[in-house]
Amino acid sequence: MTPSTHEHAHGFGLDHLPYGVFSVDGGPRRIGVRRGDEVLDLATATGRPELAATSLNPLMERGPSTWRQLREQVLDLAPDLPGIPLSNVVMHLPFEVADYVDFYASEHHATNLGRMFRPDSEPLLPNWKHLPVGYHGRAGTVVPSGTPVVRPSGLRPVSTGSTTEGPQPPSFGPTRRLDIEAELGFVVGAPSAIGTRVPAAGLADHVFGVVGLNDWSARDVQAYEYVPLGPFLGKSFATSISCWVTPLAALDAAWCDLPGQDPEPAAYLEPGRTRGLDIDVEVELNGEVVSRPTYSSTYWSPGQMLAHMTVNGASVRTGDLFASGTISGPEHGQEGSFIELWKGERFLEDGDEVVLRYSAPSTSGGRLSLGEVTGRIEAAR
Repeated sequence: MTPSTHEHAHGFGLDHLPYGVFSVDGGPRRIGVRRGDEVLDLATATGRPELAATSLNPLMERGPSTWRQLREQVLDLAPDLPGIPLSNVVMHLPFEVADYVDFYASEHHATNLGRMFRPDSEPLLPNWKHLPVGYHGRAGTVVPSGTPVVRPSGLRPVSTGSTTEGPQPPSFGPTRRLDIEAELGFVVGAPSAIGTRVPAAGLADHVFGVVGLNDWSARDVQAYEYVPLGPFLGKSFATSISCWVTPLAALDAAWCDLPGQDPEPAAYLEPGRTRGLDIDVEVELNGEVVSRPTYSSTYWSPGQMLAHMTVNGASVRTGDLFASGTISGPEHGQEGSFIELWKGERFLEDGDEVVLRYSAPSTSGGRLSLGEVTGRIEAAR
């Protein structure tokens, strides 16, 4: 398994400098930042002990003060440091994933699926606008961009009808409805104490940065299993993330107002105080762009998702990953999943390759290119 090493240089300037973990010629893993089509070796350049590691976790756990100091140091050093060509390196999973939580924060995505699955009812369930709905995923199957995705197997419904002998039992086999979910992932650096709450306005005190994320989904397996406890095997086989983590500080120019929340949510979600991110997504299938979702249209903000995760006293740990849920915009062509885009009539075939690309306004007035997420489907085993 060798993750992809190539990403476009455009959008990886000195206003970005995302963090990643790389190796050269089978050597040890090292921490670096990306500058154009090169990687800068940070441990060698800075001499910081937290960078003499094989993952970003030791750096992330040190918290916002260290993050700010390091970014200032890297900004000073980066223009003159010699770089290693991307073509000479292999990129790895950038951090050790502690826990993984996936939300369902796009009203457009939730409404699209609700209309498909419950055509005779309201598309949104009664609780949806009162809290950020989410589920706890599987951290051990979060993989770096470029890792092949093996078609999963599971129990699938045979029919929604019945025979004279009663409902038909499910069949076991490879999913026939393999799908994507284009999402944005938030990487927790500074932990919180169990029994305490993280306020919605406290996102920057705990979140180190963001990654692109593809929540691969077996829709038929998911449909059979999700009642009454929610997604399990239909989601847990693979979640792909970008090899580059964009520091939150690089997104200072990307913050934007949310579309609005009605009815007003509970006070702990701090309605009116938290903001969203103006990040555009491009979904490419086999070399063709098929959709362009917009994260600025999301309903629940990242700060509100973090506040909801901890409102019961649950802690967050260094390396926790929480995702936005499928990013879908209000217009056709802005769907973040194929089940929405093609109304359940087309899904992924073996050999298909999906690439997710992300861009955001930069502090220098241009645009950042966040790390892309690539995955090719392999046949079931």
